[in-house]
Amino acid sequence: MSSFKNAVGALDERISKSTFGRVFRLDGSGHPKERKGSKFVTEIRAGLTTFFTMAYIIAVNANILSQSGGTCVCPGTNPNDTMCNVDPDYNQCLLAVNRDLITATAAISGISSIAFGFLTNLPVALAPGMGLNAYFTYQVVGYHGTGSVSYQLALTAVFVEGFVFVFLSLIGMRQWLVKVIPSSVKVASGVGIGMFLTEIGMSYSGIGLITGAVDTPTDIGGCPPQYLDPGSGACTSHKMTNPTLWIGVICGGVLTSYLMAYRVKSAIMIGITVVSIMSWPRDTTFTYFPHTAEGDEMFAFFKKVVDFHPITHILAVQDWDVRGAGSHFALALFTFLYVDIVDATATLYSMARFSGVVDPETGDFPRSTLAYCTDAISISIGSLFGCSPVTAFIESGAGITEGGRTGLTAITTGTCFLISIFFAPIFASIPPWATGCTLILVGCMMMRQVTAVNWSFIGDALPAFVTIVSMPFTYSVAYGLIAGLFTYTILNGLIYITKKVSGGRIQPPDADLKEYWTYKPGLSQSLPWFVRVVEQRRWFTGRDGVYVEAEEGREGSLGASEKELVEGVNTGRKEKGKGVVVVGERFA
Repeated sequence: MSSFKNAVGALDERISKSTFGRVFRLDGSGHPKERKGSKFVTEIRAGLTTFFTMAYIIAVNANILSQSGGTCVCPGTNPNDTMCNVDPDYNQCLLAVNRDLITATAAISGISSIAFGFLTNLPVALAPGMGLNAYFTYQVVGYHGTGSVSYQLALTAVFVEGFVFVFLSLIGMRQWLVKVIPSSVKVASGVGIGMFLTEIGMSYSGIGLITGAVDTPTDIGGCPPQYLDPGSGACTSHKMTNPTLWIGVICGGVLTSYLMAYRVKSAIMIGITVVSIMSWPRDTTFTYFPHTAEGDEMFAFFKKVVDFHPITHILAVQDWDVRGAGSHFALALFTFLYVDIVDATATLYSMARFSGVVDPETGDFPRSTLAYCTDAISISIGSLFGCSPVTAFIESGAGITEGGRTGLTAITTGTCFLISIFFAPIFASIPPWATGCTLILVGCMMMRQVTAVNWSFIGDALPAFVTIVSMPFTYSVAYGLIAGLFTYTILNGLIYITKKVSGGRIQPPDADLKEYWTYKPGLSQSLPWFVRVVEQRRWFTGRDGVYVEAEEGREGSLGASEKELVEGVNTGRKEKGKGVVVVGERFA
């Protein structure tokens, strides 16, 4: 054992001192900004951990996006219409789209993760984001293509979004836009998406625990497919008797959560694997390959095990005639932009901070602009592969926990994704009840951030609550965001007007507990460069006769608040070390 450790140590030391080690700033490479504690073997192990933690996205993303119908045309007009479920040509097309998406998801996850790791040297992996794929499928395109925007047009919105992101990243507005939105609403958006995913995981897109109903909006489900009412989707009888429900709950949900309690890194993959293997034998009541024409075809593909399935139905199928969709296209584009800005920016910052590379003075991390641009370009490339928006994965934290500190972790994860392309028959044969509890568990993990909402003041708490509940209950991420922002604007607008009209005498008793918010975060590095230029010009010309001179070596960054500047002039003192020199002189 000691000889093995010595061999690993020697390998780490040799690679660290090489040009390769210096490029990735491994510990011991001699680079001025080397990452302390980073070792080659540790980075590889961390990358494998990240892959097994997030590899579920290959099957889950393909299952979710294929339910939009892709480029297939459903012969019915109702999302639950039996014509969509029994039409052999349509279902054959759906199978091909699902397999295309297996390849596409693995390919774009591999390409984007490798590019991100190489260009940014951060241990963060990218893949099509959970939540955004649900919004793409169930709200924009709609189940079986019954939404307001076609699959091809939705991909156009994603493609455009990526280039808008590049522009926003280059001018520095991405992080500024995040700060403009009230904090509690931003947090609530992630929680609401988690609730939305939970609802999807509980429906027949997952384990089938809940269904539609006649007398109530939803009802308990769990009945075999033959007992589903084709009109409402409700169970006519035999509720909670479907074997796939209980296999998904016990072997998928309970087992996975039990392993997560002990922090088993591949807990999600183990749960999915166990349920899938149990569902593959054909002569059971819960088989994924029933003795039907469709089941026979699926089983024949499954038996190939190793096979490369080329993307034939969804490659570069964008529709550029956006006039027909009108406001629906604009709404989809806006929602993709907003949710992705909040999701990707917050995730990148948290992962960079977790890996210890965030500058404590500026609050920024190395190559942040390049990181945002890489993420944005990956979104557009992913749309050409037929996928919903690509984003940074919070599961990257598992690899960082294992010691990942450099881009080698992300490159290892991306390489694993590319290798998985050749095992498409396996990933295409993962049943929805194997991934249903995964969606519920992801919803649980996203719910944890609800404690960051300011529940002490109604002006923050109510908009956050409305955002959270509106997303699952309206089955729409977009409507949830709009509802939350509308509530925040109306409620806090009325409170503000009352305060102004009364001269500050009438205010809520707990107004001092209100979360600080401003549309103008202040003079700091977080502002876009062009805003800082305008602000600097105002200070240089001297408002109220005050003269302000930028300190050398700060590249024009002010880094001090307006209050500090005024105090500096009033006291006649010189402020150094904060990015400015305030001189207590006035113009003649």
